[in-house]
Amino acid sequence: MTELNSDSMLNAQWARVRGRLRAEFGEATFRSWLKPLNLAGKRGPDLRVSVPSRFMRDWVATHYADRLKALWSSENPEVRSVEVIVDAHRPVPDLDLDNLDEAANEDTPVSTSPIPATPVRDDDSVESVSAPLDPRLTFENFVVGKSNELAHAAALRVAEADSVPFNPLFLYGGVGLGKTHLMNAIAWHIRTKKPEKKVIYLSAEKFMYQFIRAIRNKNTMSFKELFRSVDILMVDDVQFIIGKDSTQEEFFHTFNALADQNRQVVLSADKSPSDLEGLEERMRSRLGWGLVADIHPTTYELRLGILQSRAEQSGVPIPHKVLEFLAHRISSNVRELEGALTRITAHATLVGHPVTLESAQELLRDLLRANDRRVTIEEIQKRVAEHFNIKLADMQSPRRARQVARPRQIAMFLAKQLTTRSLPEIGRKFGGRDHTTVMHAVKKVEELCTADSGFAEDVDLLRRMLDG
Repeated sequence: MTELNSDSMLNAQWARVRGRLRAEFGEATFRSWLKPLNLAGKRGPDLRVSVPSRFMRDWVATHYADRLKALWSSENPEVRSVEVIVDAHRPVPDLDLDNLDEAANEDTPVSTSPIPATPVRDDDSVESVSAPLDPRLTFENFVVGKSNELAHAAALRVAEADSVPFNPLFLYGGVGLGKTHLMNAIAWHIRTKKPEKKVIYLSAEKFMYQFIRAIRNKNTMSFKELFRSVDILMVDDVQFIIGKDSTQEEFFHTFNALADQNRQVVLSADKSPSDLEGLEERMRSRLGWGLVADIHPTTYELRLGILQSRAEQSGVPIPHKVLEFLAHRISSNVRELEGALTRITAHATLVGHPVTLESAQELLRDLLRANDRRVTIEEIQKRVAEHFNIKLADMQSPRRARQVARPRQIAMFLAKQLTTRSLPEIGRKFGGRDHTTVMHAVKKVEELCTADSGFAEDVDLLRRMLDG
């Protein structure tokens, strides 16, 4: 054996290579991925280094093998190749619990006294980590409208694509607008059409819990192998990770590892990446690389469409006027809207009474009160114009055609009934009309309600939509 290849000389060369790796890649990366490397021997021009797991072998071979070979060649010109092998008898390095917060901020720091890692258990499988999917939340049951059409199209593209179309897909919007529905729909579609794919879907809080548990159980390498080996990772409500430095750091590395392997990541939050306060700039930039799709608050038409779809699925006959009433009165949250319909259908099924506008209003009294707000003349004009399919400008126009004048009179009547504004004030809001015009409108609507039950129902429906 030449001097260059004596055991003592190889060990000295290895020590210098490790020192240069530490200097070039920094302490965090060195402790995570390079410190666990052991010199396993040399045979001719071929040198071997070992790691304790297949995951670490693949990572080192992909990210550091070229530099490792170059440094070895500069130390020992006889080295022509460096092979990374797995030594299954070596303990997997894990975290030092005496310095938990600092350790968690590293990728996978190495304890000075390695403890054999806990093997991956059945409760650490993809199936056990993933949240249970709701069988109702599929693409077939998702009602598409202008406020969510981009998010829906993007989610469907991710679910159907054979390759990654954009990474990540980032869905954002307010509570109850459909983000979780689309996340479930993607997971259902992939599990049904591509069962060979490994999919993890979970909340950001569950991700954080799994990470902290791995730290406490000295099992972080198993955590990394699990989350970085999936085909699709889906994390709901990622805003909850912000401010949790350790978890945010680990999530960043997990996301990068999957993206580097061309694996799909789907995320949701209540705000866009640019509006998430406290998010690290590197994470904000990385999240913006893919497609960011927002889900706007629902329109009346979309809410009505959702209610009609859910009513058909329930099999309980619901009068159309009740659906219209709910679509108008519960406008902020689709989840709340569906909950209201569930309460109505359950009551009808259990008690056996038919659903009416009056019974629905009584049954949902608490929910409607929570959605109440002070009614304005502008709101009345808008609702009446929508109901009769006329232009909002017609409320103030001089046009006197019946298809315009009658809805305008109804709006004046409701303004008198539902606001504290005086007759002159109401008249000014309707194109500067005189208070006597408002008085005539109120009297005319009262007469028509007495004579025409259909007309009275329309007016009553509008009043219920607007009145708390």
